[in-house]
Amino acid sequence: MVNIITSTPIADNGAATQMIDKHYLLSDVEVAKFITYGYHMVELDLPASFHEQIAQQLDGLQSNPGDAITETIPELWQILEHPAVVGALTSLLGHNYRVNSHRHWHCKEPDSPYMHWHQDSTNNRSTQIDRFLGLYYPRTITPDMGPTIIVPGTQFRNAPTDRMATYTNIRGQLPLNVKAGTVAFTHYDLWHGTGANRSSVRRHMIKFLFNRTQPNSAPTWNHDPDALNKVRDWNLRDKAEDVNNILTFVNPIGVSQSDHYKETAIRRRCWAELRGES
Repeated sequence: MVNIITSTPIADNGAATQMIDKHYLLSDVEVAKFITYGYHMVELDLPASFHEQIAQQLDGLQSNPGDAITETIPELWQILEHPAVVGALTSLLGHNYRVNSHRHWHCKEPDSPYMHWHQDSTNNRSTQIDRFLGLYYPRTITPDMGPTIIVPGTQFRNAPTDRMATYTNIRGQLPLNVKAGTVAFTHYDLWHGTGANRSSVRRHMIKFLFNRTQPNSAPTWNHDPDALNKVRDWNLRDKAEDVNNILTFVNPIGVSQSDHYKETAIRRRCWAELRGES
């Protein structure tokens, strides 16, 4: 028997209500890890030829269509409407999430330089799970292609962009050397940049933005009410694989004890809000 739920993505193209197989919803551990690390990776089970077709269309563009990239390449809607994408979005943003009208094709040409560390938009940051990015890669990204680089665990840490631009290697940074057809969901405020493209290949990434439209009244993922009840184990730390210990101990960038206590409090608040405990 297939368990399905109804989720209504609100999009500028008038996307219809979708029925979601609960198999595609996130688990408690995956939600806790997103709260803690600020990202979640999905590899889509679409044919390699589908992603390559999109990449070839991008190769042929003479200018960047900006927000109109989905009008230029309508096959991108198959990415947004894939059940694994809808399942992740529903799990983290609730039902009736919005596919924002802003989206952008990021193309790193061969021999293009690195991009400084930054947080998107202005310095109005949020400690809620209410908006995040979906980064789609139609081709496999190798280390020499100038991958997106994220710093897991920085989404609740605001810093002026001009100061961040002076930072170099950051402990815990993660280059997204991913397979073709990967969508990386990242918290909107996660610190990120790119490496330099030292290859002979154009590196493509399509950025989408998603928003919450209403507070949760109950969990919208595959939730076990007892998920938070495992005893805390001080020996687990970053090896934790249960919700309570993940939210309590994981410290991706090794911040100080006092800062870690602040982050832990934010994580617990996010977890409660996602459970509908406002």
